[in-house]
Amino acid sequence: MGAEARLAELGITVPEVVPPVAAYQPTARTGNLVFTAGQLPARDGEMIAVGKVGADVTEEQAYECARQCALNALAAIRAEIGSLDDIVRIVKAVVFVASTPDFTGQPKVANGASELLGEVFGDAGKHARSAVGVSVLPLDVPVEVELVVEIRA
Repeated sequence: MGAEARLAELGITVPEVVPPVAAYQPTARTGNLVFTAGQLPARDGEMIAVGKVGADVTEEQAYECARQCALNALAAIRAEIGSLDDIVRIVKAVVFVASTPDFTGQPKVANGASELLGEVFGDAGKHARSAVGVSVLPLDVPVEVELVVEIRA
């Protein structure tokens, strides 16, 4: 089953591409790789959470933010290549988590993105990953996600 059919089966709608908030493009393509810009947890034109994980934002809310960021990354990739069925595999996910100094659950937050990719792409969704705690992210969001995907030639 292709990614587009799997998304439909799961009842997941990939949103429209979130417009850049600064001087960059949503994706960059070189050869068979597509790199996304960092995607924020925007849904229906608004950030679904703001603040730091461990203070204003719960781990569960941050997990949902990571999932939304991954969906936004898939939207950017779809706009670049036409169909998510042309993704051969997810190569890498980088998840930034704005958190308090004592919060150490960044990997659990990052699972929001990783688990979504696994649900949609199966074995092709297994990827290398970094889950990084940072002091602040753009617009005071708690999570930002970047993806690198391999596409069909």
